[in-house]
Amino acid sequence: MLARMHSQSVKYQADGLDMDSELFYEPGADRRPAVLVFPEIFGLGEHALSRARRLCSLGFVAMACDLHGARRVFDDKHTDEVMMLMQPIRKDVARIRARAQGALDALSARAEVDPARIGAIGFCFGGTVALELARAGAPIVGVVGFHSGLATVAPQDARNIRAKILVCIGADDPGIPPEQRAAFEQEMRAAQVDWQLVLYGGVVHSFTNPEADRRGRLQFQRYDARADARSWQQMCAFLEEIFRPASATQQSV
Repeated sequence: MLARMHSQSVKYQADGLDMDSELFYEPGADRRPAVLVFPEIFGLGEHALSRARRLCSLGFVAMACDLHGARRVFDDKHTDEVMMLMQPIRKDVARIRARAQGALDALSARAEVDPARIGAIGFCFGGTVALELARAGAPIVGVVGFHSGLATVAPQDARNIRAKILVCIGADDPGIPPEQRAAFEQEMRAAQVDWQLVLYGGVVHSFTNPEADRRGRLQFQRYDARADARSWQQMCAFLEEIFRPASATQQSV
């Protein structure tokens, strides 16, 4: 299947920005379930692109999504710059959701995609983006957040969620403390969402990114091969569940 994989730039506007995302698909196939892949806060780099390729190799259409416009990517030397850039956006869910919705609209319009079977995954801030897309009531069937921020300024919007939710978090992640996890659990319970939260002991932030250690903040962010593999396997099982045809779901009950 990898030999038949095609990729294509997908351009669209969102939140006043000219977005340039990357679509991976198998040509000639019927309409398929599809997955939005939202990257870490640094932008659409190799980490998100590689995950989109892996999803395509599993039989999905996958779109690795631009985050900052013009496919701008910040390197490790500009962490402070990107944090300052995104600080006001973190508190403005309308802008976060606009960027996510633009990606969803672009993916839904593709001839390769079954628009009734679209999910979203995200890493770090990208996981926050995917969760906010769900809180906005977008017609997606599932969300997976990897070491994603769980906090929101609009917890009441969880009542709009149509998707099933899976979040995979390092139990020792300083950026997602137990208080934030507890608030997220309460938010999900109050809205009666179908949700799962998986914790990995001894694991901190950015555990899916092999490049995380290079940032020199090992107490905050560090790659963990075991948690990476476990969370990917759990995502695969989750995608199989949410994309399973309704008839197959009924037969399994």
